[in-house]
Amino acid sequence: MNKSKYYVSVQAATILENQGDAAYEFEIEATPEEILKLEELFEERLDIEDDNYIRAHIPGVPYHHDAPNDQYELSLHDIYSLVYDLGTAETKKHIESMQILT
Repeated sequence: MNKSKYYVSVQAATILENQGDAAYEFEIEATPEEILKLEELFEERLDIEDDNYIRAHIPGVPYHHDAPNDQYELSLHDIYSLVYDLGTAETKKHIESMQILT
């Protein structure tokens, strides 16, 4: 299947077809199925953020002993891994410089 170019913002959880539509961090080349997978990962991360928001209002639990925080970090890792796999050479170089996948 043919791949198309997309512009991704991990922070905003957006995937754009047109470069000038909004701010983005990464450029990728993906099939429609790969875009669906990335959208699912963004939805999962947003659900985890909701859980973390609720948990943040419960004092006394350090973040490093907090399962929702661990889930959030794993979710981000999965997103960045997929963006890296689909990314252009520039995108891959940038993610490598972030050292988020090591």
